[in-house]
Amino acid sequence: MATKNGAAVAASDIAIERIGYGYRPARGRPVTALDDVSLEVRDREFVALLGPSGCGKSTLLYLVGGFLPIQTGSIRIGGRPIAGPGPDRGIVFQHFALFPWKTVIQNVRYGLEKQGLPGGECDRRAREFIALVGLAGFETSYPSQLSGGMKQRAAIARTLAIDPGTLLMDEPFGALDAQTRSLMQAELLRIWQGSRKTVIFVTHDVQEAVFLAERIAVMTARPGRIKEIVDAKFDREDPELTRTRPFIDLVDHVWNLVRGEAILAQGGIAQGGIAPAGVAQRGGDA
Repeated sequence: MATKNGAAVAASDIAIERIGYGYRPARGRPVTALDDVSLEVRDREFVALLGPSGCGKSTLLYLVGGFLPIQTGSIRIGGRPIAGPGPDRGIVFQHFALFPWKTVIQNVRYGLEKQGLPGGECDRRAREFIALVGLAGFETSYPSQLSGGMKQRAAIARTLAIDPGTLLMDEPFGALDAQTRSLMQAELLRIWQGSRKTVIFVTHDVQEAVFLAERIAVMTARPGRIKEIVDAKFDREDPELTRTRPFIDLVDHVWNLVRGEAILAQGGIAQGGIAPAGVAQRGGDA
């Protein structure tokens, strides 16, 4: 276990320090996506990155994942600088990212086979995680035979099967209908409570962030900075949670933080409390 200032640092503690990142397109002006972003994510914590479209949420996630090079600042996991993608970080994308020519169990086995596990162990672990996400009985189905929610369950099972310390989730339910999205949020919460992995979850849906995350990092319009970090400590075993006054009040508080940034991102004016494009207040896509 690494140490920081003489104290132990857990394996999945993530320290994001003064990160800046810009894109330099072949044509047009350079775009600064992130500016001086600092954030601590504790081991086994669920943190949401929330903000309007284009604020750099996904860019920050891909930097943590090692898919983009760090330009300024640093990111450390367990005290060690990120040097690229690694099996300690598993990513779930919005658009499923399953191999269409492979069955569910073949998709889930893929990462395990890359790790060099014996065939029998691959099969056992794949079936274990397929059952965990509620897809038992669909092992031999192809992605084309699955609903959107089932495809995302398979993608989550494939990521969990390799046992990463950290889950990076880039709007994983954004392409789902409202009912399926709600069910998948509850399913993810159940899985996280059972596995207690570190989760960084990108969303532009305020209610989704408040329902899932222990802390919410609200980001500004581009260039993205951390505007405020909001604690969201609730009894998530309460089936009536989303109807309680503390939950509703926190959704309103976070929405008010995000609303001004969404207006800036739009370059326009929102009237009547309606969410501008790029940010959703109480569920659904924007």
